[in-house]
Parts: sequence; structure tokens; C-alpha cells
Amino acid sequence: MNLDFKIKNLLLICLIFLGVFNQYYSQTGNVGTFKTGADRPETYLPLLKGKTIGIVTNQTGLMSDKTHLVDFLVKNNIKIKSIFAPEHGFRGDADAGEKVKNGVDVKTGIPIVSLYGNNKKPKPEQLKGLDIVIFDIQDVGARFYTYISTLTYLMEAGAENNVEIMVLDRPNPHDGYTDGPVLKKKWTSFVGMHEVPVVYGLTIGEYGKMVNGEKWLKNGVQAKYTLIQMQNYHKKMRYPILDKPSPNLPNDKSINLYPSLCFFEGTQVSAGRGTDLPFQIYGSPWTKDLPYQFTPKPNFGAKDPFLNGKLCYGENLSNYPTDLRELNLEWVIKAYKNYKNPQQDFFLKNLWFDTLAGTDELRKQIIAGKSIKEIKASWKTDLDKFEKIRTKYVVYEN
Repeated sequence: MNLDFKIKNLLLICLIFLGVFNQYYSQTGNVGTFKTGADRPETYLPLLKGKTIGIVTNQTGLMSDKTHLVDFLVKNNIKIKSIFAPEHGFRGDADAGEKVKNGVDVKTGIPIVSLYGNNKKPKPEQLKGLDIVIFDIQDVGARFYTYISTLTYLMEAGAENNVEIMVLDRPNPHDGYTDGPVLKKKWTSFVGMHEVPVVYGLTIGEYGKMVNGEKWLKNGVQAKYTLIQMQNYHKKMRYPILDKPSPNLPNDKSINLYPSLCFFEGTQVSAGRGTDLPFQIYGSPWTKDLPYQFTPKPNFGAKDPFLNGKLCYGENLSNYPTDLRELNLEWVIKAYKNYKNPQQDFFLKNLWFDTLAGTDELRKQIIAGKSIKEIKASWKTDLDKFEKIRTKYVVYEN
């Protein structure tokens, strides 16, 4: 009887172990088969053979073995006529808003054309002789991050000049949810070209499909648009980023907080540019009641940072949970309430805050002392309306 009991227990333990092992194996097996668009060359190489190609990419255009897509295509005898570089440049080392220069890629000898500054949209002569332009950039999933605007201009130029646009899709670190005010047309700019919320819950490939499908390009033109989908991508899972998308988003922590902290760029408060913790801290010389102290100084990611050399008081959020699934207004409101500077208003005179928000309502609500709950409730109607558009273009499971 006792022996029987022991054997039964042993069998039960074995079965439990096998069940747990199988479950673990199937989960890791699934993760193991995840691939970005770039890592599915069997899908796109046949479409590129014998064609003349342009490519919009930067330092994030990597394959899983860290080979750059440009080098991989050259090795596979794909004829690349030009590389188009977005904000921050082809190698990703230019400051935000810094002029990106034309030049030549030292490694391959391919000419580099800047798509920033005065030339955000490729000119007809820059597209001449091209059959396809590939777009492969790691996006961040916030409306004011400019790579979706670069894609929009590229699609518009492609449609006008009969050049196909092929997007190699990558994960969105803020996928699986939508949040924030929806942009009002009056505030259209390079940091917000479409009537979408701050967090729009689409991969860059899905976003391009939406822009095309909704006829949001100038004069309602539509591009010939090919999406190379990811494999085994789930919108609510988070995936490692192969390289930092820009100098001031060096890691998952900065990317996680970026949609919430970017609003500080329209205020007298620093979001940590010129420190080791960009978009993980905030503060100013006029918020002295806040506990954390830092002094912005010139560094690789910010040659002349905002509040350069000034002691700032604020908060360090670098230990905040790294899977933030909402736009958090707590920090902007706290800074506003703690701001004491009779000489300068909290919001910059140029009202860049409104441009980032895509509306003047958020600024007015903060000044009026509205609660976070009240502010978020005011977004609901527009978010519901956007959701109806968004769902038409979703190609991946939650």
C-alpha cells in the first residue's frame, strides 16, 4: 500500500514535470520562431531580383545576427542605387532636429540622400530609375516620433513617381493599446501628420497600410505598397530592440517612458537630454520641491542640451516598471504644480507642447487643474472613432 502510494506520487511528479517542460518548450519554441520582416529574405529577395532599389534605413535596419540589411542585400547582388537617411542619419548619430548631411556610405560606396531638414520628401530626380524603395526602420510607436512621417512622405513620393514602396515590418514597443489625445488637423506637422492618437497601436507596416487605405496621402494618391510581415509576432508581447532607435532612446526604459515624457519637450522642464538617463528623468531649476537632482551637460546624444549646465530638480523614473501600457500624465501635471518661476511660463512660448499633443486642449486642461481621470475621459470619443479605422489595418494577433 505504502509502495503503491510512493509510485503513484512519483508518477504524478513526473507527469507534472513533463507538462511544465512541454509548456515551457512550446513557449520558447514560439518565441524562437519570431522573425522581423528583414529576417524573412525568402519572402522579399525574389521580389527584388533584377530591380533597382533605394532603401530608407538607419542603424536599426539589422537582421537577427546583427548584419545590416544594406550589407546583406549587397552580398545577395541586389542593386542598391541610393540609401535615404531619416532624422538622426544613416548611422543614427545625429541629434534630434540636427541637419543630416548627404554623403556616401564608406562601407559600400552607395550614395546617401538625407530625408531630413529641407528634403523630408524624396524629389522626383532622387527616385529616378528606381523600381522599389525599401523601408526598414525600428519605430517607437508614438505619433511624435518622426519615422512614421518619413514613411508617409516616402509613400507620397512613391505614388507620384510610380515607385513601389516595400516595408519590412518590425515590432512596435507600444503596440497592443491606444492612448492620448487624437491630433486635430490644425496642428498637423512633421511630429504629427495624421489624425491619430499619441499611441496608435500599430506596427509601422500596419501604419503605412492605414495611411494608404484611408487615402491620407496628399491629393488622395495611393502608393503601390508591399508589406513584408513579421512571423509569429503578437501585439501584446514585447520584443528586444536590436539597436537604439535614436541617440536619446538608448534602451527599453527610455522607450517605455517616451510617450509620457516627450511632452516635457514643450515646457521649461528637461526630459533628461544631456544625461545618462534621457527620457527616464525629468526636472528643472524651478521645481525645487521634487527630490532628484541632475545637471544636463553636452554628450553624444545632445551637443547642446536644454538647460545645459543648470542644476535641475525632478524625479528619477529609471526603475519604473518597463511595460507601461498607458500614457501617464502624472509627471507632467506634478511638474506643472511644482513649477515656480515668475519670469517664464511652464509652457514654451512657441506652444510646441500643443504641436506635440496635436491639440491645445491638453495644455488648457492642465492649466485649469483638471484631474487625470477627467482629461482621459475627454479623449474617449476620438479614441473610439480612431479604433474603428485602426482595426481595419491590423494584421497581427494580440
